[in-house]
Amino acid sequence: MYTVKYLHDFTRDVFIKMGCCAVDAAKIADVFLAAELRGLPSHGMIRIKDYYQLWKANRINVNPNVRIVHETPSTAVIDGDGAVGMVAATRSMELAIEKAHKSGTGWVSTRNSNHYGIAGYYAMMALGHDMIGMSMTNANPLVAPTLSVSPMLGTNPIAVAIPAGKQPPFVADFATTPIARGKLAVAEKKGEKVPLGFVQDKEGTPSDDPAILKEGGSMLTLGGDYVHGSHKGFCLSAIVDIFSAVFSGANFGPFVPPSVAYLPVLDKKVGEGTGHFFGAMRIDAFQEASTFKATMDEWITTFRNAKPASGYDKVIIPGDPEREKEAKIRAQGIPIIPAIAKEMKEIADELGVGFDMQG
Repeated sequence: MYTVKYLHDFTRDVFIKMGCCAVDAAKIADVFLAAELRGLPSHGMIRIKDYYQLWKANRINVNPNVRIVHETPSTAVIDGDGAVGMVAATRSMELAIEKAHKSGTGWVSTRNSNHYGIAGYYAMMALGHDMIGMSMTNANPLVAPTLSVSPMLGTNPIAVAIPAGKQPPFVADFATTPIARGKLAVAEKKGEKVPLGFVQDKEGTPSDDPAILKEGGSMLTLGGDYVHGSHKGFCLSAIVDIFSAVFSGANFGPFVPPSVAYLPVLDKKVGEGTGHFFGAMRIDAFQEASTFKATMDEWITTFRNAKPASGYDKVIIPGDPEREKEAKIRAQGIPIIPAIAKEMKEIADELGVGFDMQG
């Protein structure tokens, strides 16, 4: 087990060695550790290798000029200048919040960025401002549209964070696929299979192999197949892609530059880098914040009190599992599976950063 501080310091030091300034490296580490704490290791330490490989391939800018390229009182487009995704995304959400303070709502679309970690981190930035936060991003083209075998979309997550009063906030953070790409990578590292309905081979035959993407296979959209509503997952994924890329001028769909080594970088571009979309809505732009939060308490309590199905103890409100995991992980430490720890050690040795394989 590793402490939060140990892994935070390690991640920060790795990115400093890559050339990031200390402030940016700390922001990156914040998002990595938020994923581990919320029980989402698919977006935590396992991603160190992805970024390290991007850095060695000169595909990320460790000293970016993140800047506004278009703006109105309530909207903006930010160019991330090829930054590590967490750097461009944090600045973008900060700007959305600034605009919401002034205009009631703030909306920012971001281009020329990279993978930004967990979507929920940025949505939750709004909670302390009595605002609702939203975050979404397009990603590696590994997902086939419904009725297709061509990988053209990303897992394209959506996150919405809504404050309450006495109750914990409502935090929905989900991919528009049945499983996140990082969870496939974790399953592969553990030597595990995955349920049918998550991935298919290059001919469209359902597969339980988490490494099938490396053999020309693809992920499926939320629903798994047409009968079970995969067309609705396709709609959600498409909305994320359009808001993140078409609005901002980033690459959309199959042209998103991949952050995994087994996907080729296409010569054709339809924009700049990876795209994100962020929103912040001031509650008192709609009603008194105290009234809204009291009603949210009642909403959450009402749904918590729903009768659970046979075999279940309770109804889970979005955000509950992650909050419960965070309390447990903070107390017990963060486990890192041996295969990932080995990769971290190899990267640490190459960069001259200390890393203890034993935790």
